[in-house]
Amino acid sequence: MPGAACHFLWAGLLLCAFWGPVGSGRQMGKLADKKLCADAECNHPISIAVALQDYIAPDCRFIHVQRGQVVYVFSKLKGRGRLFWGGSVQGDYYGEQPARLGYFPSSVVQENQYLKPGKVEVKTDKWDFYCQ
Repeated sequence: MPGAACHFLWAGLLLCAFWGPVGSGRQMGKLADKKLCADAECNHPISIAVALQDYIAPDCRFIHVQRGQVVYVFSKLKGRGRLFWGGSVQGDYYGEQPARLGYFPSSVVQENQYLKPGKVEVKTDKWDFYCQ
């Protein structure tokens, strides 16, 4: 019987090597090299917006937005990604974890309350586009 257990263990190790760790994240392509934020850490929302239409996220870098939802805008991408903003949807909470941040087209929302100017230019890094 120890032989069967050994074969089972090796089969499991090979599967892990082939597919990678279960639940691991992956690096996605950068949408932009820089973003505008209210502070150097992009922790403070720039504005509050209301969704004008539904938006279905094409991959895990983005968030779903439904018409009428309140969206907190934390960053605005610059350069080639300037059409996308980063933020979270109000009420999008998972227990005690913070709301999920993601990108959405700026054209699907209308800013209606400005909280702090988004004038701090920050370089994006791999964690800005990392998917879990």
